[in-house]
Amino acid sequence: MGNKIYTIGREYGSGGKEVGEKLAQKLGIKLYDKELLQQAAKNSGFCEEIFENHDEKPTSSFLYSLVMDTYSVGSYATAPFLDMPLNHKVFLAQFDAIKKIASEESCVIVGRCADYALADNPDCMNIFIRSNLDKRIQRIIKRSNLTANKAKDRILKTDKQRASYYNYYSSKKWGDSNSYHLILDSGMIGIDGCVEMIIKFRELMDAHKN
Repeated sequence: MGNKIYTIGREYGSGGKEVGEKLAQKLGIKLYDKELLQQAAKNSGFCEEIFENHDEKPTSSFLYSLVMDTYSVGSYATAPFLDMPLNHKVFLAQFDAIKKIASEESCVIVGRCADYALADNPDCMNIFIRSNLDKRIQRIIKRSNLTANKAKDRILKTDKQRASYYNYYSSKKWGDSNSYHLILDSGMIGIDGCVEMIIKFRELMDAHKN
């Protein structure tokens, strides 16, 4: 059996990243979130700031960028790649980084269409963390010291961005049950409950393979 990979999609304010952090800690494996951007930047030779600016943002009318003349190296310095819009280049570099990481180690990867990148990996388990809007608003109020209205606006905007990004690049639907092995409500069972459910589900999944 290969490396055990856990991909986590999440609604903003659901605590999905925290679920990933606790899962990784409990299993003694690495979590990749912003770290994935650093790895993609390192592997592709792009400026890391480019990845941060385009991280999980919806595709739109991004302009072609002359900076690629500076940052293109290695296998990325090919005509088809150089002719792509910048947001496509960022996605492909992250896509490659995700596949490389999964081939080298067991890990938890948060967001960034990791489930799509690893669709052909039989040892990849895809999870989506959700919660009702009121509980997410309360979480963001505490975390970011925002008013309820501003917290709600940020949640709706971020969810829309993540859905647009995921739906465009994966040709699947963000948050839809058909896109994941397991969907958990952190508002009902808590962060630790989500972690326990994921571990139990993996045990059942692995037992079913044998």
